[in-house]
Amino acid sequence: MNFTRWSARFPGTQRRAAARSDRASDGAAGRAADRAAGRASERDADRAAGRGSDRGADRGADRGAVPAARAEHPAGEPDDAAPTPAVEDFAVRGILDRVPALVALVHGPEHRIAYVNDAYAEAFGPRPVGAPAHEALPELAELGLLPLLDQVLRSAKPRTVKSRKVPGGRSYTFTCTPLDTPDGGGVLVFAADVTDQAEAAERLRASERRHREAAVTLQRSLLPQELEGPDDLRVAATYQPGGTDAAVGGDWYDVITLGGGRTALVIGDVMGRGVRAAAVMGQLRTAVRAYARLDLPPHEVLQLLDGLAAEIDASQIATCVYAVHDPNEGRLTYASAGHLPVLVRDDEGGLHRADEPTGPPLGTGGWMHTSGSLPFPPGATAVLYTDGLVERRDEDIDQGVAALEQALAGATGTPQVVCDRLIRALGVTAEHDDDVAVLVLQHPKRTGADAERFRGAALELLGGVEAAPRARAFASGVLSSWRFPTELHDLGVLAASELVANSLQHGTPPMRLRLRRTDRRLIVEVTDGDDHLPRRRRAEPADEAGRGIAIVATIASSWGSRRTPGGGKAVWCEFALPRE
Repeated sequence: MNFTRWSARFPGTQRRAAARSDRASDGAAGRAADRAAGRASERDADRAAGRGSDRGADRGADRGAVPAARAEHPAGEPDDAAPTPAVEDFAVRGILDRVPALVALVHGPEHRIAYVNDAYAEAFGPRPVGAPAHEALPELAELGLLPLLDQVLRSAKPRTVKSRKVPGGRSYTFTCTPLDTPDGGGVLVFAADVTDQAEAAERLRASERRHREAAVTLQRSLLPQELEGPDDLRVAATYQPGGTDAAVGGDWYDVITLGGGRTALVIGDVMGRGVRAAAVMGQLRTAVRAYARLDLPPHEVLQLLDGLAAEIDASQIATCVYAVHDPNEGRLTYASAGHLPVLVRDDEGGLHRADEPTGPPLGTGGWMHTSGSLPFPPGATAVLYTDGLVERRDEDIDQGVAALEQALAGATGTPQVVCDRLIRALGVTAEHDDDVAVLVLQHPKRTGADAERFRGAALELLGGVEAAPRARAFASGVLSSWRFPTELHDLGVLAASELVANSLQHGTPPMRLRLRRTDRRLIVEVTDGDDHLPRRRRAEPADEAGRGIAIVATIASSWGSRRTPGGGKAVWCEFALPRE
């Protein structure tokens, strides 16, 4: 390849040559004028020296010699300073041969090889001059750069492809620059070795993957491995972490059986990402389960969580909905701390949104949460969810909630099927940019033989101590009609008698005895107007009272008490039914 011919056609080469020629002409003319001025000054000095005295000759010499010297040489510049060489004075091939980057020069529509430098030959081997690129440069074909050469040649614009790994394991960034050539144009391929940067980036990505996998593992391990199965509800939940480019968040959910047939359902979202958010989520979930065992109203549970969230990490806040389902009331009582509204679809297809009341997120402090309620009769379906399901960067979140309502209106089937349909309807994929948690619960409508296994009966306890024998007779009759075994029948009557006696002695009207059976347990519950909760204590041999709760706790599978919303309390116990 004739580099003398090619060098004159690099962009800007001709302009720089013309400028250099002009500078050379100006310099030669200036030097000639300086020499002529110097000779004239010398002749004048000689003539002055011949006519005047020695003192006059000295003054003449000063006037003639010094100014001429100052005009010819600027201060600090040597007399014999050489001119600075221009880029055209260097051999292009010599420069390219010494460049550590890979350089290849191709020309013509077939990209025939005009030149490859030593670094290129060392990396891929020598290449024959004149051979087309698709035959002689297979490494470029493997990297998909041949179409890029065509594009550069057509558009006359440079293109860059970053960090491509070549056979042998090294990575290069390729820049293709168009050139003018006598035979129709060429392309200069310049490849800079970025192996170290690529390996560092890969190590960083691997570290991020490990961090994400650890966070996902922690997140999933802190979520319920298997949901508790309430007698009166069917529940299902789905958790989907964000895509690989999104850090794991703090979404969580839980289902907690409270006893007495009641069930707590909770869903929340810690505002953060990574292992720290997952750890905070785990602490909050554990705290919710502990507070739920106190059988407190929803707003009181959130009040306790609010203070705990601030103690765990004041820099992180969380949203949460805590709801309680009571099959005796057919309602869903809830409290919300900055979370999205619960949605309920009734048996006839009507949609209800739990917009109010709601308070600020957990961890902000200084707010008194309150509880609200929604009807949740048999045949209804409710959805609790996190913002990842409905929030989109280009839409208002209210639009997402409206889309979820529309999807819920047409979603039928089991709770798990409803979960999956809602996920698909809202466009959540494996590459979604946020975590998604969905909790679906259904209150099934029971008919036929199934309805026989879910029955209830209640008696208002009027009067004084005479209410006790009426309560025992009522309990005996109801349990006999439900065809319980004799042992379970007798235990149920004894538990009802003790709870009613305890209420008559320590409680205030109104009083009620409620018996309820499911397919798995018998529930005996007594309510009254006094809000002092009983506790189990050890009675001394001489004590005449204090043994009722101890007897109930001994014979029943479990027992408990809670304050009722309108004032008063409820004391209950459960008996597990024998398996059929």
